[in-house]
Amino acid sequence: MRITDRNTIETYYQALLERKQGFVGIFFVGVKTTSVFCIATCRARKPKKENVEFYTTFKEALNNGYRPCKVCKPTENANQAPEQVANAITLVKENPKEKITDYQLRQKGISPEVLRRWFKKNYGMTFQAYQRMYRINNAFQELKQGKKATHTAFDTGYESLSGFGYTFKKLVGESPKQSKNKNIILINRLTTPLGPMFVCATDNGICLLEFVDRRMLETEFKDLQKLLNANILSGENKHIKQVKKEIDEYFEGKRRIFNVNIEAPGTVFQNTVWNYLQKIEYGTTITYQKQAEKINNPKAIRAIASANGCNRISIIIPCHRVIGKNGKMTGYGGGIERKKWLIEHERSNANK
Repeated sequence: MRITDRNTIETYYQALLERKQGFVGIFFVGVKTTSVFCIATCRARKPKKENVEFYTTFKEALNNGYRPCKVCKPTENANQAPEQVANAITLVKENPKEKITDYQLRQKGISPEVLRRWFKKNYGMTFQAYQRMYRINNAFQELKQGKKATHTAFDTGYESLSGFGYTFKKLVGESPKQSKNKNIILINRLTTPLGPMFVCATDNGICLLEFVDRRMLETEFKDLQKLLNANILSGENKHIKQVKKEIDEYFEGKRRIFNVNIEAPGTVFQNTVWNYLQKIEYGTTITYQKQAEKINNPKAIRAIASANGCNRISIIIPCHRVIGKNGKMTGYGGGIERKKWLIEHERSNANK
C-alpha cells in the first residue's frame, strides 16, 4: 500500500533522514528522480521530500516501477549478514575447535576487515572474540560431558593449559574444573522483516528475544546474567534452532502459537502478567485496563504496564497486543512502528 497520510509521511521521512534502525521493514521509500527504492537505513544521499513515495512492502515498490537500491539492497534486507560474514560464521560452526586466522579467511575470499566492522557493529565485538566465545562454549559442553580439561584445551587449539584456563574463566566465570554445574546463556542473531534480533537461551529454553536496537538492551543482558547466575557466550542450542524456525514461520503468516520452551526469570507479579500475555489470542488486542481486570488487579494498570515493559521475550510473549485507551499505540520497547506492524500483520493473517 502506498502511504498517503501526511503525518505518517512526515514521520517516515524524518526516520529516513536519521537512518533509524527501528523503521527497517516498516516502510520502503521510492525515489522518483532515480526510480530506485530503499529502506530506512540507506547510506545514499537523501532525496527531497517531494521526490519520494512510501510503501509498506517492497513488492508494492517494485510494482510501481522502482528498482532495488544497490547501496542498501532492500529486497535482501540490509540487516542480513553479508555473504562474506555468513560464510565466516559457517566456517566457525563447521570448525568449532579451530582458531581461524586472517590468512585462512583471505584464502576463502573473506576480508578480515569487513568481518571486524560487521561484528563490531552488529555484535559489539570483533570476529576473533566471537569465534573465541564459540570455541569456549564447545569446550564447556565437552567438560560437562566428562572430558578432561587437558584434552579439551589442546583439542580446542590452545597451546597451553594455563591460556585455556584463563580464557575459559574469563568468559564462563568459573575454572574448567569448577564449571560442571555452571549455567550458560547462549546468544545468537536472527534476521526478520523488521530488522535483526538477538536471541538468548539456556538449556531450559529461550530467555531473551529482542530487536538489536532496543533501548536498554545492555541492561537486559546484565540483569539476565544476574537473575540466572550465568554468563553469556556466543553459540546455538536446540531451543535457538527451534525459535529461528518458528519466528520465520510467524513472519510468513504460517504460525500463530509458539511451541519453543521459554525461561523467563522475574517476580511472581511479572510472571503472572507475562503468563496472561500469552493467552491473548493472535490477531486481537486488549487495553492495559482490560489486562488488569483479567488478572484480578484492576487498579494495577501502571504496574502491569511496567511488567509488560520488562518482558524480554518479544513476539513469543506478545506484549505488542496490549494497547492504550481508544486504540492508542503506547509502550513497546521495539518501537511503536514495529508494534503497529506486528498488530496489522496478525490481523491480516488471522482469518486465512
